Amino acid sequence: KYEFTGETKQWLGRTLHRIRAVADIAAIGVVAGQLGGWIESEANLSQTGNAWVSGNARVSDNARVFGNARVSGNARVSGDAQVFGNARVSD
Repeated sequence: KYEFTGETKQWLGRTLHRIRAVADIAAIGVVAGQLGGWIESEANLSQTGNAWVSGNARVSDNARVFGNARVSGNARVSGDAQVFGNARVSD
């Protein structure tokens, strides 16, 4: 569903990686090649379902985004947070 672009940034002492869609996620309007937001590791964003991180949103630590959840804008999700179901987190 996504891959790391090679672009990184430091945030709170952690290295975050920009993601890019490698397949369309038609249910939410994401097309292959579209840039997403920032995650620390693949454990932060599920490779299945319609979950997505976009914009300048950042997900790190043990936080997980899965199901049909979306994190967007300038939102920050970290610690042991879980964003799932049809949840939307944005700023």
